[in-house]
Amino acid sequence: MSRKLRTFGIEAVAVLLSVAIFWVPLYFVFVNALKDSKEASELTIDWPSSIHLWSNVKEVVTARDFMLVRAFYNSAALTVLSIVVLVFVCAMAAFVMQRRQDRFTPWITFFVLAGLIIPPSIVPTIWVLDGIGLFKTMTGIVSVEVALGISFATLLYRNFMASIPREIDEAAIMDGCGGFRLFFGMILPLLQPVTATIVVTSSVTIFNDFTNPLYFFPGSKNATVQLTLYNFMSQFVSQYNLLFMNILLITIPPLLLFIFFNKKIVAGMTAGSVKG
Repeated sequence: MSRKLRTFGIEAVAVLLSVAIFWVPLYFVFVNALKDSKEASELTIDWPSSIHLWSNVKEVVTARDFMLVRAFYNSAALTVLSIVVLVFVCAMAAFVMQRRQDRFTPWITFFVLAGLIIPPSIVPTIWVLDGIGLFKTMTGIVSVEVALGISFATLLYRNFMASIPREIDEAAIMDGCGGFRLFFGMILPLLQPVTATIVVTSSVTIFNDFTNPLYFFPGSKNATVQLTLYNFMSQFVSQYNLLFMNILLITIPPLLLFIFFNKKIVAGMTAGSVKG
């Protein structure tokens, strides 16, 4: 009985912590997004005296010539392109790393791991992108996002790849399959669990990225959703009701993605770690 009580106590503490860490800030953003400018400036969690939902939404969407709409398009394009490149490049790299064992393999693994350890450098990256003509372009920012996520995705794919028997490769080669046909026709479909994990986690990360678009993709026409927060903040005046409504609108897509695919994330991470 004491063990059950102890377990129940731990679960209760975990629930309370999740409420305090996640739901209370979300509630704070939600209630202030419904207020007018005067009430929202008080920054309290009190329910608004009058609801200004649609008026605030309209102001946020139409601000600066519908900048939020352009930002959603830019963020969606950036996320989709980065995920497509990330999945194919990392899956192929992991296949080669897992199947090929020679004296170069430890060095390749070392450099992939180094990508998780070495922090990115802003100024040299801007210099390189500007030198090759990719600064302030979608191709350049996609390259940056892929480079930052390639190490984690490759290692996750490699661990999961270890659970796929080599006999499949041998049988396919004996039947006349080439390298690309073997990978795209047989190996890649078997990677669906870990692919779902990488797609969801990387999509949320890239969609919510603030720093990289700020440095490598500047300009009002290139703004992503996180950069639209500047529309309602200034040195002297901040429209908190519109700011919180903006936060609420740009939080909904990744939040829904995470909620609906949470089980797939856990399944892919667990399968990769246990079978690897």
